[in-house]
Amino acid sequence: MDQALVELNQKIDALTAQLAYLTDQAQIAERQRADRAELLRDLIPIADQAYHMAIEQLEEVQDYVDLGDLLRLAKRLARNGRNLETLLDQFESVIDLTQTIGPLSDEAFGKMVTTLAELERKGYFAFARGGKRIADTVVTSFTAEDVDRLGDNIVLILNTIKDMTQPEIMTFVRNTLLVAEREVEKPVDISYRGLLRQMRDPAVRRGLALTMRVLHGIGSQGQAVKPSAAN
Repeated sequence: MDQALVELNQKIDALTAQLAYLTDQAQIAERQRADRAELLRDLIPIADQAYHMAIEQLEEVQDYVDLGDLLRLAKRLARNGRNLETLLDQFESVIDLTQTIGPLSDEAFGKMVTTLAELERKGYFAFARGGKRIADTVVTSFTAEDVDRLGDNIVLILNTIKDMTQPEIMTFVRNTLLVAEREVEKPVDISYRGLLRQMRDPAVRRGLALTMRVLHGIGSQGQAVKPSAAN
């Protein structure tokens, strides 16, 4: 008797649990139905407004678009669905790349601005502007014939410049200019006695000897050029 009573209570408990579950499900379904009904009430005015707007917009373009064009466009989009998907994937990749390199480009731009400001402070741009004016002056000062002759003798000119810019030559020219600058400021004795006294200086005699040697070389070159010029 006790066992039967226990089993009966268990069955009643199971039925009670099932009834509670069914009640919860019914309440959930009722809430969902109420939510759907509320959603429909909210969407119907919006859909109606969108429908009227679509009609108005289609009326504006009905002279330019017909149903056949729309069907062909829909078919074409359907046929190229994979291509459109690939294009969207590439577009997303470009967006990701842009987001990735954005901070790097900002940093590079900042460094470039800093570098340009430093170059401006040091005077590079002013030098470039001055160089442009010099180039304009040089270009406007030479004719086409001058440029042709310059092209014919450019190798000789560059070799001459290379020889003149040797360290020994530059040092000699600089020292000579410094000495001349100092000596020009001093009083000069141009009397015969003063000149004879200077001639007793070994450095003066060596300078005269070197000058005469250079003049001899210049004269020899002049004699060598004359026969060729005569030919």
